[in-house]
Amino acid sequence: MDLLERADELATLTRLLAETSAGGRVAVLSGEAGAGKSTLAAAFAEAAGPRAQVLWGACDPLLTPRALGPLHDIARALGGRLRERILEAPRAEVFDLLLEALDRPPQTARPVVVLEDLHWADEATLDMVAFLGRRLALCRALLLVTYRDDEIGPDHRLRNVLAGLPPALSRRVTLPPLSRAAVAELAQRAGRATPEVYEVTGGNPLLVTEVLAAEAEGIPPTVRDLVLSRLSSLGEPARDVARLVSVVPARAESDLLRGRAGAVDECLARGVLTTSGDGVAFRHELLRRAVEEALSPVRRKALHAEVLAALTTMPGVDPARLVHHAHHAGDAEAVLRWAPTAARRATQLGAYRQAVAHYATALALAGDRPAQERAELLEEHSLAAYHAGLGVDAIEARQSALRLREELGDPLRIGDDLRWMARLSWWNGRPDDARDYCWRAVGVLEAAEPGPELAAAYSHLSQLYMLANEEPAAIEWGSRALDLALQAGDRDTVVHAMVNIASARLQRDEPEGVTGLREAFDLAVAAGLDDHAGRALVNLGTIAVDRYALDLAEETFERVLPFLTARDLDGYVRHVLGHRARVGLARGDWATAAGDVEEAMASGATPGAYLVPALSVRAVLRARRDEPGAREDAMLARERGYRANEVQFVGPAAIALAELCWLDGDLERVRAEAWHGLGVAERAGHAWFLGELAFWLWRAGSEIPPSAVAASAEPFRLMVTGEWRAAAGAWEKLGCPYLRAEALSAGDADATTEALRIYDRLGAVRPARRLRGVLRERGMPVPRGPRPATAADPIGLTGRQREVLALIAEGLSNAEIAARLTLSAKTVDHHVSAVLGKLGVRNRGQAAVVARKLGNSPHVGNDGDS
Repeated sequence: MDLLERADELATLTRLLAETSAGGRVAVLSGEAGAGKSTLAAAFAEAAGPRAQVLWGACDPLLTPRALGPLHDIARALGGRLRERILEAPRAEVFDLLLEALDRPPQTARPVVVLEDLHWADEATLDMVAFLGRRLALCRALLLVTYRDDEIGPDHRLRNVLAGLPPALSRRVTLPPLSRAAVAELAQRAGRATPEVYEVTGGNPLLVTEVLAAEAEGIPPTVRDLVLSRLSSLGEPARDVARLVSVVPARAESDLLRGRAGAVDECLARGVLTTSGDGVAFRHELLRRAVEEALSPVRRKALHAEVLAALTTMPGVDPARLVHHAHHAGDAEAVLRWAPTAARRATQLGAYRQAVAHYATALALAGDRPAQERAELLEEHSLAAYHAGLGVDAIEARQSALRLREELGDPLRIGDDLRWMARLSWWNGRPDDARDYCWRAVGVLEAAEPGPELAAAYSHLSQLYMLANEEPAAIEWGSRALDLALQAGDRDTVVHAMVNIASARLQRDEPEGVTGLREAFDLAVAAGLDDHAGRALVNLGTIAVDRYALDLAEETFERVLPFLTARDLDGYVRHVLGHRARVGLARGDWATAAGDVEEAMASGATPGAYLVPALSVRAVLRARRDEPGAREDAMLARERGYRANEVQFVGPAAIALAELCWLDGDLERVRAEAWHGLGVAERAGHAWFLGELAFWLWRAGSEIPPSAVAASAEPFRLMVTGEWRAAAGAWEKLGCPYLRAEALSAGDADATTEALRIYDRLGAVRPARRLRGVLRERGMPVPRGPRPATAADPIGLTGRQREVLALIAEGLSNAEIAARLTLSAKTVDHHVSAVLGKLGVRNRGQAAVVARKLGNSPHVGNDGDS
């Protein structure tokens, strides 16, 4: 296949295929519509020949995308268990079967998975790409994905998925338009040597090809004119076939064109259509749309109805396709029949946003359906929206369902909807509404026959009390839930209640809390209750962080993160990463903390307060490092955390803002934020948050109630009472260097010198600057600032970091850098994270580009930092 100006890109793909002998690789191919992405992928497959087993899957521009549409294409090619199970198996099993198939390729070929047009991908397909990206190193396969870079906005989830691909295993390939010289050469080959070809097409390969293939003289000004002029040369039966195919995204199966073989052959012979699998299609989506948009509304509607009628007689058709054609045919009955089916299938596969879209399509037409049917659709819609992170949609749908249930007078379903309203209200940062709804649920269900619904309501009430740090009530209601759930044989609520009770006990510093949460985790895993299992260890780790039990927190996060990631429990993952960042912040491992924060924040907005830990850490890091954005992060954490009105969120937000205001010299604002947080911490009886907030009040010159000082955790109590030496020792014992420096900063000359040394080592620019100013005012010795080697570097890299950057530019992996510099792999990981942060880039490839701009070999010198 002759490709102009694509040799480098083809070589990159070929090189990546060769590299799969050492583990999986990912190629990300982007460009505008018609840039030649599919053509390049096909040329690569042809060039690879028997060395590759190429598996093709494509996303379609349907009204609502097919859930895992590309994987269905691949399953048909692979066969085996994947094809047998894809229609009914849970998503986790389907993904595992795909990975298993890729891990057992034919001996003579490497698997190459081509996923085209990811700008149209459903949520489950994007999850699949993320899943493969995290695990591809385990098998020797190449994942090649394509998308239109001009069709994804800044908030498109595809951007986050691509950013999460492992940088060391991934390559980005962008296809630019053809140059004027390349277009001139193609025009000369076609005997159409005219400069107008480049001017009209802008070098877009598809448009160049179509213009040069046109039989008419002159240059058609638009794609629509070009395609319609070609259609005019066909006979009427062939034109009818092209029109029919134009309303079928992707391809039209042979069964849709039965009895029209001659007309199909004419379309193929004249280049209007091309073969695609077991059917035919336009050579590009732009060409298909040009024909479709030229149809009158009446004809377009009739053609969709014709396709719908044919598809409903064919086995195994994805219901999302039926919804698409039913909607465009104006067939409300067919939409109401197939949209809920498509939504339930999408939900099963984790394509929750697609499920929400299907339910919305059905509900818009269900006004005259029985209340029972509408209530069920609304409840399913609400659940899908909850899993999709669409909080407002979830609440509105559940409220509508609740009104219908109240009209129907079904107490069990009323109670269940009230319990869900409680859950959704808390999730969206409305804790007072949550408790009101939960008490209403309990009242309704207690008036009915006791059963699993009442047990679930009790357990949810227990959870709300636990989250509010009202431990006695949490344990009481959790015990009621546990007893009733055991009687009803409801394992789901049994585990849920166990987690609530154990979490409350841990919050009271009872050792039974740790053992209880671990026991609940094991029981949940055995029962296949992944969400409850995740919550058990998430609670264990996050409560441990709040109490500076950092070893327990690290051990728990190390265990739970792989569990959560393997099950795509991304909401929990992001929350845990925010708390692990708090551990890194306390330990002085700021590079790792910053990396965890960015990963937690990478997947877009989340309702409620889940991102408060990550926002608080980023605000503090930016403030200490004198970087922009600290105030914006702190204010967003404040908004989310204060609205939740629970100490687990109010505490970190108030502490972050108090520290930021102190560094700004705004002592009045320090006192305001610290007093607000202190009130919440006192109400919760939380010694650690109470102590840290009391510390900021003390720093801002406020008189602190003796009861608050007495109730504070010891290291903070020592700081507030002026026992800086004992406080520094306590923080050293806990492994918290920055807080040790904070204690030492209140001490004598030797202590402040040590504090400055710690600040400088950590990169705490503003605290160090502030302390030096205080020492000058007191007439005390002022140690010099950071070493000249670091200060002289225009980017602020240390000597060791410059060495690491040089080796990144050479293309070395972290393991290879560790071996070259005789460092541990973890230390290198920290250095790489620090380098990326200081350069302001997201990955190693961008860092290498910066390094080359600075000079192919950044100055390498060892200033002793390791």
